[in-house]
Amino acid sequence: MGSNLLNWVLALPALGALALIFMPRGRVDLYRTWSLGVMIAGFLVSLGIWFGFDPADTGMQFRSHADWVPAWGLNWDVGVDGLSLLLVMLTTFLGPVVVLGAWNSVDKRHKEFFAHILLLQSAMLGAFVATNLFVFYLFWELMLIPMFFLIGIWGGEQRLYATVKFFLYTLVGSMLMLVAIVWLYREVQAQAGIWSLQYADVYGLEIARRAQMWLFAAFAVAFAVKVPMFPVHTWLPDAHVQAPTAGSVILAGVLLKMGTYGFLRLAMPLFPQAALAAKPLILTLAVVGIVYGALVAMVQPDIKKLVAYSSVSHLGYCMLGLFVFNLQGASGSILQMVNHGISTGALFLLVGVIYERTHSRRIYEYGGLAGIMPLYAVVFLIVTMSSIGLPGTNGFVGEFLVLLGAFLDGYSQWEAGGSLLSFTFVAVAALGVIFGAVYMLWMVQRVFFGKPNLSRHTRLPDLSWREIAVFAPLLVAIFWIGIYPSTFTRKMEPSIQAWLHQIEKGLEHTVASPQPEAASLGRH
Repeated sequence: MGSNLLNWVLALPALGALALIFMPRGRVDLYRTWSLGVMIAGFLVSLGIWFGFDPADTGMQFRSHADWVPAWGLNWDVGVDGLSLLLVMLTTFLGPVVVLGAWNSVDKRHKEFFAHILLLQSAMLGAFVATNLFVFYLFWELMLIPMFFLIGIWGGEQRLYATVKFFLYTLVGSMLMLVAIVWLYREVQAQAGIWSLQYADVYGLEIARRAQMWLFAAFAVAFAVKVPMFPVHTWLPDAHVQAPTAGSVILAGVLLKMGTYGFLRLAMPLFPQAALAAKPLILTLAVVGIVYGALVAMVQPDIKKLVAYSSVSHLGYCMLGLFVFNLQGASGSILQMVNHGISTGALFLLVGVIYERTHSRRIYEYGGLAGIMPLYAVVFLIVTMSSIGLPGTNGFVGEFLVLLGAFLDGYSQWEAGGSLLSFTFVAVAALGVIFGAVYMLWMVQRVFFGKPNLSRHTRLPDLSWREIAVFAPLLVAIFWIGIYPSTFTRKMEPSIQAWLHQIEKGLEHTVASPQPEAASLGRH
């Protein structure tokens, strides 16, 4: 029953997309209603996984296995644990929100548009629940196809440039990862005498330090592009600005988490010694991304581009939390992935609302919207407070845990006689929180207060009932996570402890005498 439940969560969006193809043309309301119904059904089915999940069991739950080419170890194998559960729930939760938010946002090829949204939903879920490198890579590549068309067909004026740039960046990283996967495939056969790409088999490999460095680099490039980390982030602003609203929400809400999840699930536990050696570099790039993204966002004249650069900054916190190698940092990182999906997804939806009314995203063209669209202004301000991490909202919990984890990592190194570099990372990352408040509140001040700059903006309709239905669940999630985060953290903490133990165990195979950093993993 459990395995069927997970299979249904994966299959429903794909089956819904297939059904759309055979529907008669011109029935736009049917396409919308069908897609919304499929997404709601997927979320309701996923609730069975949420309530049936046992946090004490750190292994894969709701496991489903089927042979494909068993002689070569190529099988269908999926499952969910505490590392992936929240991301699966985020994806199914955002599904209905995306469809409802895109109700009137496209004016051509509606059937194909909603079919691509549904297909992308299945692909993203598949990557999160894969327990096999073959299945993971299959869904990793499959995600490119619908997103390519969503931007390329329904995007803005420079959509082709943005699409090609997005595709090439991601493809280069994917090819490097494929080479590393093939190497691991052969190594499992050499060490265990079987052809297998199961995570459990690959995790058990004993890999020399030099090989680990090359393999980690291959995986890290692929995942860093997807995060995106500085300096391989330049495709993101173009993709966000040119994508339709639904594409931007999916991109920010879920797709970017594939990079951070890839580090969490594969790059770090597979190559622990290389990950530990790369720690100073990754943390440096993370904090540079935090500050750089905030500073560039501060000078953007386009609201959507401002939100796009804010993603570069926010995802830096996720990487910072992961690479301090402790419970608080990793918990904050996963929670911040979810928080970013909710808050930044909501921001892109809010930008879409105003763009549909004015066909402009230029900040200087606005002013005084709080008096013209008061309900819209209230929702925007709440989401802004979430984005900058106001206590009581979801953003505060995630950022606090990340900074706490980084501080504890620095304290451990200081106790062991190491450097104070981690304390520097904490200080710079905290500065990013201040910059985040500056660019978001400055944008709110210019857009919502003061005298309107264009007379055509003085009679804009406020949020409709459909738009209220879009934002209501997002606002509930913002305050629920912010006020009662243990609902979510207790589901993942045992799995994070097991993950840290797995990394320590991997270090024992490759490190003769543990370094101070290695000895402190999971202490706090």
